[in-house]
Amino acid sequence: MIKLAKRLDIIEEYYFSSKLREVRQLASEGKPIINMGIGSPDMSPSPEVIAAIQSAVTDENAHQYQNYQGLPELRQGMADFYKNNYGAVINPLTEILPLMGSKEGIMHISLAFLNEGNHVLIPNPGYPTYTSVTNLVGAVPVYYDLKEETNWEPDFEALEKLDLSKVKIMWIGYPHMPTGSRGSIALFEKLVAFAKKHEILLINDNPYSFVLNDKPMSLLQVAGAKDVALELNSLSKTFNMAGWRVGMVLGNAEAIDAILKVKSNMDSGMFYGIQKGAIAALNCGKSWFEEQNAIYKRRRVLTEQLAEKLNCKVYKEGVGLFVWAKLPAGVASAEAFIDAILYEKHLFITPGTIFGSNGEGYIRFSLCVDETKVQEAIDRF
Repeated sequence: MIKLAKRLDIIEEYYFSSKLREVRQLASEGKPIINMGIGSPDMSPSPEVIAAIQSAVTDENAHQYQNYQGLPELRQGMADFYKNNYGAVINPLTEILPLMGSKEGIMHISLAFLNEGNHVLIPNPGYPTYTSVTNLVGAVPVYYDLKEETNWEPDFEALEKLDLSKVKIMWIGYPHMPTGSRGSIALFEKLVAFAKKHEILLINDNPYSFVLNDKPMSLLQVAGAKDVALELNSLSKTFNMAGWRVGMVLGNAEAIDAILKVKSNMDSGMFYGIQKGAIAALNCGKSWFEEQNAIYKRRRVLTEQLAEKLNCKVYKEGVGLFVWAKLPAGVASAEAFIDAILYEKHLFITPGTIFGSNGEGYIRFSLCVDETKVQEAIDRF
């Protein structure tokens, strides 16, 4: 018998990996499934992005191994994007590392900085991958509460009461996933001060800042943030390039160098054509965001109507690619609630519980669904 590694005893298959198999099975049986569960943009990148990759495929450089740090013009494009949109100055030579999607950055960062037994501060609710990767590298997840009454922001008094002596990393993500809480520069300033006080590496996961958000922010706007902080960002949601796998980690130069040591032992560089497409995307003007957000705004209005049809209370202050909603009083289980809707109305919604215990009593709708489909979902009720 082939024995599995012990690390697999404490992690499970990613929720969407297993649940979407069930959803696909129902669809194969002829059920008219509407999938409002996953945040995979259904719209296309800009024509300029498509043209850039098509042209790059025939370039003589396209078929070779690429630099582990990405093309210089890609790093420059990322630095310019941060300067133009966030007002944050990033050195493209030492403070940026392109990634094959920001999700891989969570693993690279964890491998670079965590030893077995180190503690990691993880938001509850928050992205499940923070926990699974922490477990995979043998570190210990320590959850800090985010609650609606505090606008889904950390309680610093509660944080200070924790045993922080073994904490190496703190994960944050604003705009927050799954709730859509915006965060603020004032919050970022408090977090940077907290990280400095306790010598913690602070990482902001920031892929949603341009979706339905008129005030995009970066942790790296805060003075002194690069002393203790990194930021992950992605082209997936902003530019409809989820399957292309283009992300970036930015910030502290020493930390970037450490992450490169890990990454360079795990892949052989990003495909040349994808990099060229990413450069074109980063050069899209403000009209791109305006056009995308006009569509998402119409979808959000309809999705809020759908949530209200289910007697759910929508978190109206949320931005980003999802609608977060509180279940009706008396509903004991978010997972039972969404399963009943899936089997009876053939509509898939995400239960808040997959994001942590503080997600119980909530559900999340994706805006990656055409307006006609959202209206159809409304009509089913």
